[in-house]
Amino acid sequence: MVTIVDGLKGVLMKKSLEGQWIRAGLGFAFLLMGVVSFVSYQNATQLMESSQQVRQTNEVLQSLTDISTTLTEAESERWRYRSFQANEDLERYQMAVKRLSDQVNQVQNVLTTTPDQRSQVEVLKRLITTRIALLQRSLKARSDANPAQNPLFAELRQNQEAIRQVIHQLRTTEEDLLQTQMRRSQTNLQGRMLIEVLGTVFTFIVLSGVYALLYQQMVKRQRAEALQQSLAQQKELSELKLRFFSMVSHEFRTPLSLILGSAQLLAESLKPLHDPIKLKNLNRIHVSAKAMTQLLSDMLTLARADAGQLEFHPAWVEMQTFCLNLIEDSQLFSESRRSIKFIQQGSTTHAWVDEKLLYSILSNLLSNAIKYSPIDSTIYFTFKDQIEHMIFEIKDEGIGIGIEDQQKLYDPFSRGKNSRGILGTGLGLAIVKKCLDVHQGTIDVESTLGSGSTFTIQIPHAKLQDSA
Repeated sequence: MVTIVDGLKGVLMKKSLEGQWIRAGLGFAFLLMGVVSFVSYQNATQLMESSQQVRQTNEVLQSLTDISTTLTEAESERWRYRSFQANEDLERYQMAVKRLSDQVNQVQNVLTTTPDQRSQVEVLKRLITTRIALLQRSLKARSDANPAQNPLFAELRQNQEAIRQVIHQLRTTEEDLLQTQMRRSQTNLQGRMLIEVLGTVFTFIVLSGVYALLYQQMVKRQRAEALQQSLAQQKELSELKLRFFSMVSHEFRTPLSLILGSAQLLAESLKPLHDPIKLKNLNRIHVSAKAMTQLLSDMLTLARADAGQLEFHPAWVEMQTFCLNLIEDSQLFSESRRSIKFIQQGSTTHAWVDEKLLYSILSNLLSNAIKYSPIDSTIYFTFKDQIEHMIFEIKDEGIGIGIEDQQKLYDPFSRGKNSRGILGTGLGLAIVKKCLDVHQGTIDVESTLGSGSTFTIQIPHAKLQDSA
């Protein structure tokens, strides 16, 4: 962010009210970004601690399961040896007893979270030591003795029941500790994620206000200078906008990525709890973060176009597959109930275009058609190939565009009067126009209020090949 301050110093008027507002706004934005970064770091640390707790609990539960399994195996081999007097059974029994001692020591090493657990582990260790001694005595007992009349076998049964109860208590205690830790982590994560979202939104608003003041100052200076100086300042402004939005985009993407990742991880952890309200709130966070990421990308694209640094790399593209993939992406991202019908006219299978820029053009037009069309309506997407041009036509049954609004349709942040109740930034068609200018193409619109709109794009074949 230091480079942004250095760039602003050349255009701020000393001791002016607007300059003071800009400095104050940048200071507040820096503070908010510091808070958001700190909260993001806390979230990442909390997630790592939760993962470590889950891993430790799984190790404890697995160790307890191994102890139960080994006890059963030792009992089985002891019984086989008493029945058949086979040395192989005795060796397997002795190996199981040795493995049992190692497993008890392992549990003692990892399961010392609370004093109760430590005491329970000590009890378990004593019980298992006693059981091993009882098993050794039973090996020496007469094989024809009646188990019901032998007190040794009664002691074995009592010892087995005591071990089972202690293992059950250890399992229950560890699972309760894990649940408590997870609930605490979820509560903390939700609070901090809300702070991240609000802090990011407020920071973006402040920086947008700073940019608006900066732009106003630049306009005033341009009016006061000669044409040559005005052109030079316009170029400087475009480069400053690009650096500004590049830096802002870079600074925002890290917390936004953490927000998206944290929301996804938290949603996965909440699924077993079947809490639809929390999952719905997490989905809102996820959708809002994705929308802000797209907004930053759009503003950065406009800044690059204004600076003349919008990259253009044409290549041969298979158009039918490209269009079908575009339709699938648009429907998946919008999660709408609008139908998109694709129509292809002509025999051309490939075209010479910049796939990334063409995707941005058509995806913005399809997104607007979906956004401003009624539910269950049909959107017609037509691709026509002609000798000198290829034509894309997108027709919807939406709210339409007034004549007055059509005159400023491609201005950034411009929106129709009848679209106030629909979410949007007013950047989509501005990006379409910038990307289309690079393709040396044209765009026309036919629209009537309440009757839908038809956007027609023409991109020449020969000019594209000459540009390449």
